[in-house]
Amino acid sequence: MKFKAIVTVMLKKSVLDPQGAAVERALKSYGHSGLESVRIGKVIELLLDGNDAYSVKPLAEELADKLLANPIMENYSVSVEKITGVPT
Repeated sequence: MKFKAIVTVMLKKSVLDPQGAAVERALKSYGHSGLESVRIGKVIELLLDGNDAYSVKPLAEELADKLLANPIMENYSVSVEKITGVPT
């Protein structure tokens, strides 16, 4: 079966986010009031083979921890969903 793993990577709250700060300033300059802060991250989509979501998620988490995120500076989350209609 095919599964799609979504890995969302964000800088830790303690790490400065200059890109987020620049976007925040730009949005405020366009008159968007009430905006508290902006943080920029990344989303990585993985297409994986497996028997079920429980067997695929640990692999996606391992890839995120070792290759896709820097655990010293970033947090990540992983979600997995079954892909239907994809030939196996």
